[in-house]
Amino acid sequence: MIRSFTTAVLLLGTVALAPVADARGRDRYPPSAGSLSPGGEAPSIKAWSEFCSSGFYARECAVDRSEPQRIVLTPALWRHIVSVNRGVNASIASVSDEDHRGRRDVWDLAEDRKGDCEDYALLKRKLLAGAGLPRRAMRMTAVADGADMGHAVLTLITDRGDFVLDNRTNEVMGWADTGYTFVKRESQDEVGWVSLGNTPTAPAGPRPAWASAIAL
Repeated sequence: MIRSFTTAVLLLGTVALAPVADARGRDRYPPSAGSLSPGGEAPSIKAWSEFCSSGFYARECAVDRSEPQRIVLTPALWRHIVSVNRGVNASIASVSDEDHRGRRDVWDLAEDRKGDCEDYALLKRKLLAGAGLPRRAMRMTAVADGADMGHAVLTLITDRGDFVLDNRTNEVMGWADTGYTFVKRESQDEVGWVSLGNTPTAPAGPRPAWASAIAL
């Protein structure tokens, strides 16, 4: 089931992205995004702890310190990342945990193709890790949006800075372009969370120039 779902996700992302790549250049990928500066230990999210303590999902939370801390981006890898982001966004029906599970916060891999923000992010990480990207360089991240509401995204830590995969947009954006306040993210060194100091960004405005290379 999960394998057929994975194939469908990747096909959706590839089909959506292909015309853009053909029309606007296959080698386009963004300039440096800058990097966030993690601080000390931060409290874990309860639903994340429950997710990680499950034998079925434990691998999704494991930290392998032998893995690289950063992803080395190439144009081809960038296209694949964008494709996965777009494919997962198109494949999952957005529904709150209250409506879906009858609980306030539940984390999973959207196996039934329904979920909310963290479920999208977890599935994106699973697919990218399956393609060979180091899970250690892909961290679940808690942010606050412009309405001061909690939200979860996936941060990719790369040699060109930190980029965000978000179920609210098909663009893969540098963290500072998102308009979010960055609260905390998973540690790269152990199973746990580290503070991002409630680092603010400017409200999201016009798309950065490079985004046109990958956005429909």
